[in-house]
Amino acid sequence: MKRLFIFLFVGLLTPARAQFPIQELVKKAGDAIMYPNHDELIIFDSTLVDMQETGLTYVHNHTLTKVLTAHGATELSVVKYGYDPLSAFVEIKKAVIYKADGSIVELDVKKEMDYPAPARAIYWGAREKMLEIGRLEPGDAVEMIMFRKGFTYALLTSDDDDKYIPPMKGQFYDIVEFFSSYPVKSKVYQVTVPKDKPLQYEFYNGEARSSCWFADGKMVYTFSKNDIMPVKSEPRMVAMVDVAPKLLLSTTPKWNEKSTWFYKVNEDFGSFTFTGAIKDKVDEILKGAKSEMDSVSRLTHWCADEVRYSGISMGCGEGFTLHKGEMTFTDRCGVCKDKAGMLITMLRAAGFQSYPAMTMAGSRIDYIAADQFNHCVTVVKLRDGKYHLLDPTWVPFVRELWSSAEQQQQYLMGVPEGADLATTPISNPENHYIKIDGVAELKENGTLAGRITITGEGQSDAALRGLFRYSNKTLWFQNVERELLKLWPQALVSQVKYTDPVDYLNYNMWVAIDYTIPEFAMVSGNQMMFTPLSAGGIFKSFQGQLSFETGMKERKFPFRDRCSRKVEINESIKLPDTKKVIKLPVAIAKNGEIISYRGGYSVTNGSLIFSGISVFGKRQYDPQDWYQFKAVVDAQNRFAEQPVVVEL
Repeated sequence: MKRLFIFLFVGLLTPARAQFPIQELVKKAGDAIMYPNHDELIIFDSTLVDMQETGLTYVHNHTLTKVLTAHGATELSVVKYGYDPLSAFVEIKKAVIYKADGSIVELDVKKEMDYPAPARAIYWGAREKMLEIGRLEPGDAVEMIMFRKGFTYALLTSDDDDKYIPPMKGQFYDIVEFFSSYPVKSKVYQVTVPKDKPLQYEFYNGEARSSCWFADGKMVYTFSKNDIMPVKSEPRMVAMVDVAPKLLLSTTPKWNEKSTWFYKVNEDFGSFTFTGAIKDKVDEILKGAKSEMDSVSRLTHWCADEVRYSGISMGCGEGFTLHKGEMTFTDRCGVCKDKAGMLITMLRAAGFQSYPAMTMAGSRIDYIAADQFNHCVTVVKLRDGKYHLLDPTWVPFVRELWSSAEQQQQYLMGVPEGADLATTPISNPENHYIKIDGVAELKENGTLAGRITITGEGQSDAALRGLFRYSNKTLWFQNVERELLKLWPQALVSQVKYTDPVDYLNYNMWVAIDYTIPEFAMVSGNQMMFTPLSAGGIFKSFQGQLSFETGMKERKFPFRDRCSRKVEINESIKLPDTKKVIKLPVAIAKNGEIISYRGGYSVTNGSLIFSGISVFGKRQYDPQDWYQFKAVVDAQNRFAEQPVVVEL
């Protein structure tokens, strides 16, 4: 290991690659037999980072990748490297092919292509460098040496190397993934920092070899790990970065320092200064407001609904500094930080104390103060003396002020007194209920006629409004009708009723379907067999838990649903004259503190009644919650699979 370790780093800094046994490494690395079901093998991945006093970093990356299969050859025929020219400089220094037949082909790196990166929703000028490797065969290997200076977020400066200095000048952080979709024989990460800048770090979800030594007045930290195999994913698991090995490093001692810096950089820039026009609009919006929360709600929903999400470059301030409210108010468009900044500006114009906060949508923020953020939100301090979270990006046409699809998610406020990392609370399932009610009559010929309704609140309400929000009004009837036709294609829908899908502040979303379903029940002789609509899975698309594949007996990793929720089902079917009910599926009760279910049938005054209540108490669950989660989902599905049988 020592010879290889030295090679990895010396090889980065000297052009004489012939003195190193790369071809021998390729030959001995292994093949498709040793690594079945894998298309490529990363023989080594080595990164050297040199931090300057200003926080500017010079990064050298050296990789050697072997092709194992024909598909891997296709995948490796082109290499790409993304970067933001406003904050990083990237250069491909060397590219060499080591052929399986022993020949060596050195590629002309001057033929690299540099072009705008493909983008969706956010167009900030990101670019990609691409180099064509060409046709490869299994057994070939590609050596790449890359150089980068800078960081991953653009801010305000743009002169010479100044634009490559990170926003918190003099500070360094990095997030290093010690995992890959391909096997890795050896991965090494080394960072050199000034001696007077202590570096804190932690390795998560595994172990790595680490060392630290003095060198020329600096501190050198090295981390290495061998024989890294891809982590086998599980359906609906949390983000891979939350469970796979990773290294976090930062010279910023505490989140509190990041908090006060985030506060100051935006105050100094004047991000939330309001104009007379903004104040007039705020006064207009708040006219007739009945309470403190009514005022906050009105302003939050105005920013959510009236500032269009549009991620185009808007000049200075594309990083941690939020654009000025005046610009966003004029343009009426922007990304999350612009919508959050607009809300802060309007709240301040209304006399509230309001500040920005950063969070990470989709994965966890761990405690080392590295910048693990991808989303910006708003906090407001109310009369209770507490800060309350608001998110105008995630709540357009949603009855919440803070999206509960973001519960159990870490965040950092940028407030003058400083703040520690915090976690968003779990939202009560009652806040996101779904109620399905049905009243129908079953004829002797098997025809069912009646009305089925669904009502939602919170995130369930928002999902239900999706039947209307995302399509032309001429398609609304079809969108609702489709929910019935998915299970009973022969159904005839005579009428669809619903509350105004746009007026989400005054009304819960309510949808009713009047229907007739010929041959709903199977009639054979003097017996009739059927499954009620609500038990059979109507409106299944609004019950996220029912989309889980429950075949797994156990889970290794945490998993997540979209949101906590409560589902209440009640359906009454008037039966034709019957002698007796031959078969009713047995009642089911699954009781738990976090997840529970009870459901079953009864017969009252000639009517069959099906009822069920399921509760899912969190958005993100631990592996040990799976048994209970699975049991509840299976219980719901069991009623869809077990029909009722009656004798006429």
